[in-house]
Amino acid sequence: QVQVVESGGGSVQAGGSLRLSCSASPISYDNSCMAWFRQAPGKEREGVASIFMSKTMYAASVKGRFTISRDPAENTLYLQMNNLNPEDTAIYYCAAEYIQCRTTLMADEYTYWGQGTQVTVSS
Repeated sequence: QVQVVESGGGSVQAGGSLRLSCSASPISYDNSCMAWFRQAPGKEREGVASIFMSKTMYAASVKGRFTISRDPAENTLYLQMNNLNPEDTAIYYCAAEYIQCRTTLMADEYTYWGQGTQVTVSS
Protein backbone atom coordinates (compact mmCIF):
# COMPACT_ATOMS: atom_id res chain seq x y z
CA GLN A 1 0.00 0.00 0.00
CA VAL A 2 1.42 3.37 -1.02
CA GLN A 3 1.44 6.03 1.66
CA VAL A 4 1.75 9.71 0.84
CA VAL A 5 2.48 12.21 3.60
CA GLU A 6 2.85 15.98 3.27
CA SER A 7 4.43 18.43 5.68
CA GLY A 8 5.57 22.02 5.83
CA GLY A 9 2.36 24.02 5.61
CA GLY A 10 1.73 27.04 7.78
CA SER A 11 0.90 30.72 7.86
CA VAL A 12 2.95 33.43 6.23
CA GLN A 13 2.52 37.04 5.21
CA ALA A 14 2.24 38.08 1.59
CA GLY A 15 5.64 38.08 -0.08
CA GLY A 16 6.93 35.35 2.18
CA SER A 17 8.08 31.81 1.41
CA LEU A 18 7.26 28.26 2.47
CA ARG A 19 8.60 24.86 1.49
CA LEU A 20 6.34 21.83 1.41
CA SER A 21 7.66 18.29 1.60
CA CYS A 22 6.09 15.01 0.60
CA SER A 23 7.17 11.44 1.00
CA ALA A 24 5.60 8.59 -0.92
CA SER A 25 6.55 5.04 -0.03
CA PRO A 26 7.30 2.50 -1.30
CA ILE A 27 7.33 4.23 -4.71
CA SER A 28 10.74 4.49 -6.33
CA TYR A 29 12.08 7.65 -7.90
CA ASP A 30 12.88 6.09 -11.27
CA ASN A 31 9.41 5.11 -12.35
CA SER A 32 7.08 7.46 -10.52
CA CYS A 33 5.54 10.82 -11.22
CA MET A 34 4.47 13.21 -8.50
CA ALA A 35 2.61 16.45 -8.28
CA TRP A 36 1.22 19.13 -6.03
CA PHE A 37 -2.41 20.18 -6.13
CA ARG A 38 -4.31 22.71 -4.08
CA GLN A 39 -7.88 23.43 -3.16
CA ALA A 40 -9.08 26.74 -1.84
CA PRO A 41 -12.42 27.11 -0.01
CA GLY A 42 -15.31 27.01 -2.46
CA LYS A 43 -13.05 26.19 -5.39
CA GLU A 44 -12.17 23.07 -7.31
CA ARG A 45 -8.88 21.28 -6.81
CA GLU A 46 -6.25 22.59 -9.23
CA GLY A 47 -2.87 21.31 -10.30
CA VAL A 48 0.07 23.41 -9.16
CA ALA A 49 3.20 21.58 -10.30
CA SER A 50 4.26 18.12 -11.43
CA ILE A 51 7.49 16.25 -12.03
CA PHE A 52 8.43 13.08 -13.89
CA MET A 53 12.09 12.21 -14.27
CA SER A 54 13.65 15.58 -15.23
CA LYS A 55 10.48 17.12 -16.69
CA THR A 56 8.44 19.63 -14.74
CA MET A 57 5.15 21.40 -15.37
CA TYR A 58 3.63 24.40 -13.61
CA ALA A 59 0.29 26.12 -13.50
CA ALA A 60 0.45 29.58 -15.03
CA SER A 61 -0.54 31.16 -11.71
CA VAL A 62 2.58 29.88 -9.94
CA LYS A 63 5.19 29.76 -12.69
CA GLY A 64 8.25 31.74 -11.72
CA ARG A 65 7.30 31.70 -8.03
CA PHE A 66 7.06 27.99 -7.18
CA THR A 67 9.66 25.29 -7.81
CA ILE A 68 9.01 21.56 -7.68
CA SER A 69 11.91 19.22 -7.04
CA ARG A 70 12.69 15.85 -5.60
CA ASP A 71 15.55 14.26 -3.74
CA PRO A 72 16.07 10.78 -5.25
CA ALA A 73 18.13 9.59 -2.33
CA GLU A 74 15.32 10.36 0.09
CA ASN A 75 12.53 9.94 -2.47
CA THR A 76 11.10 13.17 -1.12
CA LEU A 77 9.18 15.71 -3.16
CA TYR A 78 9.43 19.43 -2.45
CA LEU A 79 7.51 22.53 -3.41
CA GLN A 80 9.40 25.74 -2.78
CA MET A 81 6.90 28.59 -2.76
CA ASN A 82 8.21 32.14 -2.98
CA ASN A 83 6.52 35.52 -3.20
CA LEU A 84 3.31 34.07 -1.82
CA ASN A 85 0.08 36.03 -2.08
CA PRO A 86 -3.34 35.57 -0.42
CA GLU A 87 -4.65 33.82 -3.55
CA ASP A 88 -2.24 30.98 -2.77
CA THR A 89 -4.15 30.18 0.41
CA ALA A 90 -5.39 26.61 0.12
CA ILE A 91 -4.96 23.06 1.28
CA TYR A 92 -2.04 21.64 -0.66
CA TYR A 93 -2.05 17.97 -1.61
CA CYS A 94 0.73 15.73 -2.79
CA ALA A 95 -0.14 13.11 -5.40
CA ALA A 96 1.81 10.16 -6.78
CA GLU A 97 1.52 7.61 -9.54
CA TYR A 98 3.79 4.87 -10.86
CA ILE A 99 1.72 3.26 -13.62
CA GLN A 100 1.59 5.04 -16.98
CA CYS A 101 3.42 8.05 -15.66
CA ARG A 102 3.72 11.38 -17.43
CA THR A 103 4.14 15.01 -16.47
CA THR A 104 0.58 16.18 -15.96
CA LEU A 105 -1.57 18.41 -13.80
CA MET A 106 -4.68 16.32 -14.30
CA ALA A 107 -5.82 15.02 -10.94
CA ASP A 108 -7.44 11.86 -12.25
CA GLU A 109 -4.07 10.59 -13.50
CA TYR A 110 -2.78 10.21 -9.95
CA THR A 111 -3.86 7.31 -7.78
CA TYR A 112 -2.21 8.06 -4.46
CA TRP A 113 -2.92 11.18 -2.43
CA GLY A 114 -1.86 12.63 0.87
CA GLN A 115 -4.17 14.15 3.47
CA GLY A 116 -3.17 17.71 2.62
CA THR A 117 -1.42 20.52 4.44
CA GLN A 118 -2.85 24.00 5.00
CA VAL A 119 -1.10 27.05 3.58
CA THR A 120 -2.44 30.42 4.67
CA VAL A 121 -1.13 33.70 3.27
CA SER A 122 -2.23 36.93 4.90
CA SER A 123 -2.14 40.36 3.29
